[in-house]
Amino acid sequence: MSAPMRAVLFALCVSMPLTAQTEAARCEALRDLRLPRVDLTEVTWTTASATLPAHCLVRGSIDKRTGFGGKTFSIGFELRLPDAWQGRFFFQGGGGMDGLVRPANGTVTGGANALSRGFAVVSTDAGHQGATANPSADASFALDQQARIDFAYRSIGRVTDVSKSLIEARYGRNPDRSYFAGCSNGGRQALMAAQRFPLEFDGIISGAPAYRVTKSTIGSAWETIAFAAIAPKDANGKPILSQAFSNDDLKLVTDGILARCDALDGSRDGLVFNTKACRFDPAELRCKSAKDATCLSEQQVGALHKVFAGPHNSRGEALYSDWPWDPGIASPGWRALKLGTSPTATPNSVDFTLMFEGLKGFFFFPPQPNFDPLKFDFDRDPARVEDTAALQDPTSTHYSSFTQHGGKLLLYHGMADPFFSANDTARYFESLGDGKNAWASLFLVPGMTHCGGGPALDNFDSLSAIVDWVEKGKTPASIEARGKAFPNIARPLCPYPSYAAYSGTGDPALASSYQCR
Repeated sequence: MSAPMRAVLFALCVSMPLTAQTEAARCEALRDLRLPRVDLTEVTWTTASATLPAHCLVRGSIDKRTGFGGKTFSIGFELRLPDAWQGRFFFQGGGGMDGLVRPANGTVTGGANALSRGFAVVSTDAGHQGATANPSADASFALDQQARIDFAYRSIGRVTDVSKSLIEARYGRNPDRSYFAGCSNGGRQALMAAQRFPLEFDGIISGAPAYRVTKSTIGSAWETIAFAAIAPKDANGKPILSQAFSNDDLKLVTDGILARCDALDGSRDGLVFNTKACRFDPAELRCKSAKDATCLSEQQVGALHKVFAGPHNSRGEALYSDWPWDPGIASPGWRALKLGTSPTATPNSVDFTLMFEGLKGFFFFPPQPNFDPLKFDFDRDPARVEDTAALQDPTSTHYSSFTQHGGKLLLYHGMADPFFSANDTARYFESLGDGKNAWASLFLVPGMTHCGGGPALDNFDSLSAIVDWVEKGKTPASIEARGKAFPNIARPLCPYPSYAAYSGTGDPALASSYQCR
């Protein structure tokens, strides 16, 4: 927080009623607080519930203005201040194109809830309000230059500054420690927080980081074109994308991957932990004669080869990333993003409903709202995303200020994530110091799709891991994971490039029977 703002805050705070003794009264006293360019729209003390502690709920907007086309813009936020505050601040990342303020509960992939653990928690819409029934898919804000900047990174700094001012007003002191956690676009924001605001946060959790989302949308076009090319056609000759692979076809691929790779970690359990050693080729499943339920057609094999190799231009230059072979390919989450379930030629895959809207309205600059992603030119069109990539893709590896003050970065990524490639995240992690630095760790989660789900052990406590790392100097040697898909087993998630291997003794269902190799 700047010195002038601190002076203003101090003058206002000391003028607050000294008779505000109850938690409710202390909360409601914040209504009298005046911060530059901040409108507080709601200040309400909330009693404890079955899931959340008693807390002060603050909602407001920052930097309200009239922008391009006469549209009103502001950075919306929600801050929850628990009565039993533990001295910690938690910035909750968003998702999609943001555009709405999600409840600031501090939920982290794996089930942890920061608010219930005594953190003050904030969330934000990243500087714009989505105008459609699905606000996080609305890219119309991108016509406004400042809104693009706020979405890319500026809203993180502004919301952090305002939140810490409110925390100081409520508790009489600043946070002892500050954390940021998010997945997908929230994971992108987490990296941006460490890169653009390195002195504001002590611990960062970045899940499935969309750190090259502009490039992954090129991958979305590549994949959809490849799948549409082999999909059955309707009466008008248009492809029915969802039928390029049936659920049984995807199950064949999963079974093939498991047959090749499941036992490489010493335990046949439906999970592929030794991912680097997994060598699978869908050609093994190619039909020797007519297509039936036991094999894949030549066209299906070719499409899988093309998709999992990642997009390239005509010179063979990679435009995004390849993908790992993981049994999560047969999960509903993988289908929903890549293929969808629509029985008609009108696709409902998330690539169509979210990624392509982002491509046309935000990642392309200038925006091209009428562009047909199925006609993407992989030689000419990638240049259209470079302006946005420079603005909002946190690809930097310069973290000297973050690490100098003791900052720690914990990344995780599902191996079956169909949105962003775990291979790409692994390469980024390697670029930070060949995986040998003492301030960053990556945990790959077999079977997990995008930010959770899939045939995976997707219940793990990354929040405790980052807090212990920051506050106790305890580097996470592993994180125990469980999941609904495998209700009776536990495994350690190991820091990349190690993996959980069965020790050869002990109950294979117990995490203690595995070592990180």
